[in-house]
Formats: sequence, C-alpha cells, structure tokens
Amino acid sequence: MNEPTLDLPAFLPYQLSVAANRVSNRLARIYADRFDLTIPEWRVMAVLGRFPGLSAVEVAERTAMDKVRVSRAVSRLLSAGRLERRTDPEDRRRTELRLSEAGRAIYAEIVPLARRFERSVMAELAPEELAALRRALGKLLADG
Repeated sequence: MNEPTLDLPAFLPYQLSVAANRVSNRLARIYADRFDLTIPEWRVMAVLGRFPGLSAVEVAERTAMDKVRVSRAVSRLLSAGRLERRTDPEDRRRTELRLSEAGRAIYAEIVPLARRFERSVMAELAPEELAALRRALGKLLADG
C-alpha cells in the first residue's frame, strides 16, 4: 500500500511561506542592526505609523500576526519608549497604541529604507513577472 507523500519544496503554501520569510529576513537585517527591532516590532510600528490609535487586537488583525507576538512586540516597544498607550476616551475598556516621538523618528528613517529595499526586490523580476506576481498575490490575499 502506497502512503500519500507530499513534495514539500513544490507545495505552493510552503513556497509562499519560504519566499515571504526570506524577503522579510533580508529586510529585517537592515533595521535590526541599525534600530534594534525584530520583525514583529517593525510590523507593529509600520501599521501604527499608517493607522495610529489601533488597539493591540486591531494591530494583530492588520498584521496577520498572532496576539502573543503582537503583545510581546508592543511590550518591548513600550519599554523602549517607541510606543505610547492610552485609554480610548470614548470606550474606557479599549487601549489605543501610537508611535511615540522616538517611534515616529525611527519610522521616518525606516520607511525610505524599506521602500528602497522593495524597489531592489522588485528589480530582480522582469516587469511582466512583477505584474503577474501582484495579480496572483491580489487574488490569494482577497480571500483573506
């Protein structure tokens, strides 16, 4: 009796995960050394830089990270003075997160680095490959 097997290196979910991790780790080396940030910390800062005032749960939803990773990243960023937390005046049960002044300064430095990095990654692909990748990712991410 033949047991079913899985050719993991050819399995699309595995390929997507490995590709995402490799690209993310390449970018992480840029900001880890210079700003002492982990990947989850940068993702929290990136989403709060774009959408200030989110709760930790909302950050987890927008970053597709689990709540524990977000909680650890938020704790470290608060301790480092890169985030501020305050109670929502409209809903006292909700806590809002925002970049602190120090966090905004780091964010302002990383964004151009991240954009430059993105351009260098995109330059590895021919324009038609990049367009096809964007279309394919759009379809895969639309199911959310």
